[in-house]
Amino acid sequence: MIGCLLALATAAALVGCETDGPSAGGSTSAGTSPLANPRGTGPGLAPLASSTDRAAARRLIEKVATKGRGPKTGYERSRFGHAWMDTADGVPLARNGCDTRNDLLARDGRELAYRSGSDCVVVALTLDDPYTGTSIEWRKRKAAAVQIDHVVPLSYSWQMGAARWSAEKRRRIANDPLNLLPVDGPSNSSKGDSGPASWLPPNKKIRCSYAVRISQVALAYEMPVTPADKRAMLAQCE
Repeated sequence: MIGCLLALATAAALVGCETDGPSAGGSTSAGTSPLANPRGTGPGLAPLASSTDRAAARRLIEKVATKGRGPKTGYERSRFGHAWMDTADGVPLARNGCDTRNDLLARDGRELAYRSGSDCVVVALTLDDPYTGTSIEWRKRKAAAVQIDHVVPLSYSWQMGAARWSAEKRRRIANDPLNLLPVDGPSNSSKGDSGPASWLPPNKKIRCSYAVRISQVALAYEMPVTPADKRAMLAQCE
């Protein structure tokens, strides 16, 4: 395992020094605290349970700008580049010889199995799914059981300003590990392009972390959320 694994090892090392305050936490078997993972290179999404962490979460969410959701006119998935491209420069794990989807499966999965002769294509794994709080035994022959969620949906970002972004910036948000989580497929399908005012993960324990991750993406890409979504995000971290 050369290309992908070296990049992932480097990413894991980065997580250890990327914290946001003394109580930001870190990796657990169920995922990584988003406060300790501002680049999205650590696996999963761990709960934020302490009062200190939740206060830090609210401070972060408060920084996000708001505006009304614009029209969806002109949106197409292709406006964000072809799916799971390895050439979206400016994001972790780009150009490592492995496409974004497999990078994310390798980042978050346990007990990984690769296709024969490949150091990239994941064909089996165990996923600690943050959205449902369950463990999923995934096999590639039933690929839709685990889907890669854009935490901030691409059509949502289009309506919140990405329609005016450069093609390069749109490719970045579509392939940025900060905005991507392997999750339970049916839960992801039920989310669609909803913001947090209309959809939240079934697993209540990680809803504050989910709100933090949305905030991290919004701040990184200088993108607002709707006032209703911001209120919903703050409410998860009370």
